[in-house]
Amino acid sequence: MTDLSTKRAELERILYAHAPLMVAYSGGVDSTCLLAVAHAVLGDRVVGVIADSPSLPRATLADALGVAKDLGVAIEVVQTTEMDDPDYAANPLNRCYFCKAELFRSMDALASKREFAAIAYGENADDPAHLRPGSQAAAEFSVLAPLKQAGLTKSDVRALSKALNLPTADAPAQPCLSSRIPHGTPVTRETLGFVERGEAAIKALGFRVFRVRFSAGIPPGARMLAGQDELDRALSRAAEIRAALQGAGFGEVIVDPDGYPASAQ
Repeated sequence: MTDLSTKRAELERILYAHAPLMVAYSGGVDSTCLLAVAHAVLGDRVVGVIADSPSLPRATLADALGVAKDLGVAIEVVQTTEMDDPDYAANPLNRCYFCKAELFRSMDALASKREFAAIAYGENADDPAHLRPGSQAAAEFSVLAPLKQAGLTKSDVRALSKALNLPTADAPAQPCLSSRIPHGTPVTRETLGFVERGEAAIKALGFRVFRVRFSAGIPPGARMLAGQDELDRALSRAAEIRAALQGAGFGEVIVDPDGYPASAQ
């Protein structure tokens, strides 16, 4: 706890030095923790910015706005247009770069207009920059990564979130809907709609950690991967899961016997 206290103090120092601050906020574990600490340190000199696009589930947007409201943090929702970028829509391996570049471009313009000193996002000390195309975009726009700068790992962020009584402390990772579409398969509003409906159907069955992977076809196929703690239950309810996903518009449905890797949760 002493180490965590030291890291938190360093995080607060970094945030204080860059006020007024604009924080990229998604409602996930890292960005919620960053925004909460920034608000505690800076008060109304911090604002969170949510990028709204078809790759963000409506339920996730609503949850993120609800958490921010409970924290008392001001939020700006900006409509991003990465779907209009052919480089993003082609779904290459570095797809996330084009998404983050679009977000940071929008935030940079807003920050200049509102006279904010800096922009920050929730990369933590466990995130390997060379494997995260978003880190390249952050460097290009001089976006700060205060959690990483303070040495806070993912487990540190969860521990700090718990100490702050944040509802995201134990939340599973929630990458955007585009991450469920295989690289090389175009990202369209239609494919994202399939994934969003499918995951909503699985969530309605009571599953918490899972992914619905999209596969191209007419109709498209789906592979449901349950988290390791829920894998046995998913396999025992495979027929129910298939029916739910087919009700969401999918054709062939596979419940993956290996489930969602624990390392990715």
